[in-house]
Amino acid sequence: MVISKGVKTFNVINIVFLTLLGLTMVLPLLHVIAQSFSNSVAINKGLVYFWPVSFTTANYTSILKDQTIWIAFRNSVFITVGGTLINLLATASLAYPLSRQEYLGRKIVLIMVLITLIFHAPLIPNYLLLKNIKMLDTLWVLMIPTAISAYNLFVMRSFFMNLPNELFDSARIDGCGEMGMLWRIVLPLSKPAMATMGIMYAVSNWNTYSAAIYYINSRSLIPLQVRLREMIITDQFGASDSSALDSAMDLSPEGLKMAVIVIATIPIMLVYPFLQKHFIKGMLVGSIKS
Repeated sequence: MVISKGVKTFNVINIVFLTLLGLTMVLPLLHVIAQSFSNSVAINKGLVYFWPVSFTTANYTSILKDQTIWIAFRNSVFITVGGTLINLLATASLAYPLSRQEYLGRKIVLIMVLITLIFHAPLIPNYLLLKNIKMLDTLWVLMIPTAISAYNLFVMRSFFMNLPNELFDSARIDGCGEMGMLWRIVLPLSKPAMATMGIMYAVSNWNTYSAAIYYINSRSLIPLQVRLREMIITDQFGASDSSALDSAMDLSPEGLKMAVIVIATIPIMLVYPFLQKHFIKGMLVGSIKS
């Protein structure tokens, strides 16, 4: 097959453009990592770009001695794991009946879900509701109210609708009930969609910030992103890490902040490689109709 000159030119331009676009996303991350491993002199003189200067792990040593970081990290892990499981279970449980033609009233439910996608509940009524059901100042307030994303619900429903009806007819003939079809047929065949939704939900749960500011008062329940904000914006360090700071007075505040950013970013990035195959397939959900 002969490739025309115009196609070759387009491919070259496309590769160059995507490479530059990728660099705009990767280089800032490399700069943050480089500063987190550089000493205070190099950072203060502006010598650090994309590679550590005067390599040191003192920034991480100082940060990891802060017990409040570990408490916030534990809270974020619980919110991410528990919240994502709740999200997937709730979304799949609602998306499945909405994808079946034989269920009455599904159009009314879809319209109600669509309304929530367009109009969001005001903050004060939402706060009063959560207060009345005794959910304030608990980790559950960061998971249960956001159990279902309307956008993810429509995407998962679209995937379920593309499953062959013959599978469900055969299952009914064999005496399988609706819950059995969901757990034995629908979910096993929906790994790409579930992986895609799982990554989206996990990232959202890991980055929980606004809800924690509004609904959490106890210091022992704040997630990592709130603690990160305190350390970056207000330079607040817990009393438990004062000794660590006293022994590291020569550390640059910027280096400490960059180390905290890396600590908060790396865990969620490590999830993607394990779900990459399913995630790529899941990104095509709903794009092809049979």
